[in-house]
Amino acid sequence: MMHDKKILFLDLDGTLLNDEKEITPGNMAAIREALRQGHKIVITSGRATISALKFAKKMSLTSEGCYAITYNGACIYDLCHQKPIYRKTLAKDIVRYLLEAAEKAGLYAHTYTRSAVLSAHNTRELLSYTTATTMDYLIVEDVCQALPEEPEKVIIINLDEPQRLHDFQKSLAGWAEGKADSFFSCPNYLEYMPVGVSKGSAVRIFCDMFDIPPENTISAGDADNDIPMLEATHISAIMKNADASMRAHGNYVTEHDNNHDAVAEIIYKFILTNGEN
Repeated sequence: MMHDKKILFLDLDGTLLNDEKEITPGNMAAIREALRQGHKIVITSGRATISALKFAKKMSLTSEGCYAITYNGACIYDLCHQKPIYRKTLAKDIVRYLLEAAEKAGLYAHTYTRSAVLSAHNTRELLSYTTATTMDYLIVEDVCQALPEEPEKVIIINLDEPQRLHDFQKSLAGWAEGKADSFFSCPNYLEYMPVGVSKGSAVRIFCDMFDIPPENTISAGDADNDIPMLEATHISAIMKNADASMRAHGNYVTEHDNNHDAVAEIIYKFILTNGEN
């Protein structure tokens, strides 16, 4: 049991990563010191597992005891042994309905294999997404037929008119009830997940798996999809760069933003010193 060590559940985009999708030297140094002292860092991201794994390797978070929560909580992944230890997926008929509904609405959508984005169209949205997440992609005629197994999520993207995503979500609300949960991970990304899945549910499952006391948990995030994670931990740090509405969901707001070592600020305040907890 990790009674004397802290665990930090850490969002990537807008939190650990700066606006150039890089880890600042200050954040890297603080993470390494926390790990050296025996604390744990768990990447907790909406990204696909393969994308989160690339950043974990950059941070040397691939040793024994390192994990990632990916797909907004649908997967808990052992970064050392490179295997999932928990997965919850969407049925293929639900995936097909979402992809076809997005197509009819003139919106771009894709899903995932374990190693790549799977899409029926090569679009600006696909290029933007795969560039930001450093993921490979496959273009196929029938996405559901090409899926080797049930996926963790479907994402619908609009880069220019995000209101269309809100309209789409509203139009599917009745159908989605009991089939899939939806939320925005950023204004341009509407995500559909298995019912009951969130970063918060995964945090609780992770802590149960490893017998981690609630008072040892800390989280940091900046977006709506981080709210369940923030509400599931003892200390919840909201990034300075987050929308002001996010502050209601945390008990600490960073003095610095994601471009200026805010994660290091959290680590030094709450993990490497006897900060308020």
